[in-house]
Amino acid sequence: MGGFFGAVSKRDCVLDIFFGVDYHSHLGTRRGGMIIYDREDGFQRQIHSIENTPFRTKFEKDLHDFHGCSGIGCISDTDPQPLLVRSHLGLYALTTVGIIRNDEELIAQYFSDHGHQFMAMSSGKVNATELVAALINQKDNLVDGILHAQRLIDGSLTLLVLTSEGEIIAARDRFGRLPVLIGQNADGCCVSFESFAYHKLGYSDAYELGPREIVRITSNGFETLSRPGSEMKICAFLWTYYGYPNSNYEGVNVELMRYRNGEIMAKSEQERGVLPKVDYVAGVPDTGIAHAIGYASQSGQTFARPFIKYTPTWPRSFMPENQAVRNQVAKMKQIPIPELIDGKRLLFVDDSIVRGTQLRETVDFLYASGAKEVHMRSACPPIMYSCKYLNFSRGTSDMELIARRTVQELEGDEGQKHLDEYADATTCRGQCMLKAICEKLGFDSLGYQSLDGVLEAIGLPRDKVCTYCWSGRE
Repeated sequence: MGGFFGAVSKRDCVLDIFFGVDYHSHLGTRRGGMIIYDREDGFQRQIHSIENTPFRTKFEKDLHDFHGCSGIGCISDTDPQPLLVRSHLGLYALTTVGIIRNDEELIAQYFSDHGHQFMAMSSGKVNATELVAALINQKDNLVDGILHAQRLIDGSLTLLVLTSEGEIIAARDRFGRLPVLIGQNADGCCVSFESFAYHKLGYSDAYELGPREIVRITSNGFETLSRPGSEMKICAFLWTYYGYPNSNYEGVNVELMRYRNGEIMAKSEQERGVLPKVDYVAGVPDTGIAHAIGYASQSGQTFARPFIKYTPTWPRSFMPENQAVRNQVAKMKQIPIPELIDGKRLLFVDDSIVRGTQLRETVDFLYASGAKEVHMRSACPPIMYSCKYLNFSRGTSDMELIARRTVQELEGDEGQKHLDEYADATTCRGQCMLKAICEKLGFDSLGYQSLDGVLEAIGLPRDKVCTYCWSGRE
């Protein structure tokens, strides 16, 4: 997906930006970038691939060349960025997070004459951040340009601009699908996706941007340039999977949401009489652990960690480009504790079940290690739709999702007309899908958290949360 961090200070803030960006590494594995501004020497920029080496390692050698009192940086799962842009609006740096689904249409409509061109990446696609810059530059100022770009884009757009005056302009997506928070200390201000990133750097919570809001940030404070809108559709998957445990979005902590979510799921199974009797409840590392703690607490069954992920060398199993290598890395990371597996009945909670490939291998690994039973619970509903608002998955087809493939196998095209029923475990179709996935992946039982359960755990009004990937509706 990606994330960003920026700071404006009365002192050199290179280290703040370096560590602030590094604390967003859980949000992407493709590229990292930093741009620092100094009033005398101007902009300094570096972009590196972080596919096989962490951000911190790649950028440590650049630190002695960076100097300045303002800057921005990003973790990107897509394009190389931040970019330096020169236009009638002046020289500025730009980094974006989101997705543009109508990029080809925008290019054809607004930039098809011979006076416009874009540098193509190796894939042949246009750099999305470059396209955003071109849309911004159609207007007479940055604020109007950002609002213009957000209106035209089918998808989402959250961004940071670093100006040649050393100020930062931050803009949250017009439906607030991702968070943007401002921290402040005695020397200046920072802007971030993750609040814990600036807490560790000595900043205190100052402000959280509303949907569509645009804010100017300086070393003396911040001011709203364009007021927030009333509609918000923040991504529910932030709490289920993407968010770091210490993070707070719209005042809701990620770790506490996951505890509540697991409790709600276990309570529902108790009431329906489908709670299995097991020796241990466990979480699939790492993001399933907190959900499992809540599940174990409510069910009264013992929480344990039957296997550990070895992460010092491979913090994210999908980092390699090659799928075969990714699968092998996933296997290598799973280190069993035989005393907690052999002859034991185990129930695992995972944050989600997307394609199911690695989960099938995890179950095989557990049975090979002597498990007597393996029950699986998903901390969210079946994923029926590929996200069209954020780059949270590299997949582009709904049929890559195990739930949609299973529906097709069960009922063909007719089944695609009844996805709501299949997503509901209380219906006949829902039970059929559960049984089919259970057999396919080798579980002794399978359960999904309900949509109502997830929304109850988050605690925000239903109309403020995007649940498209589960329901097909915002």
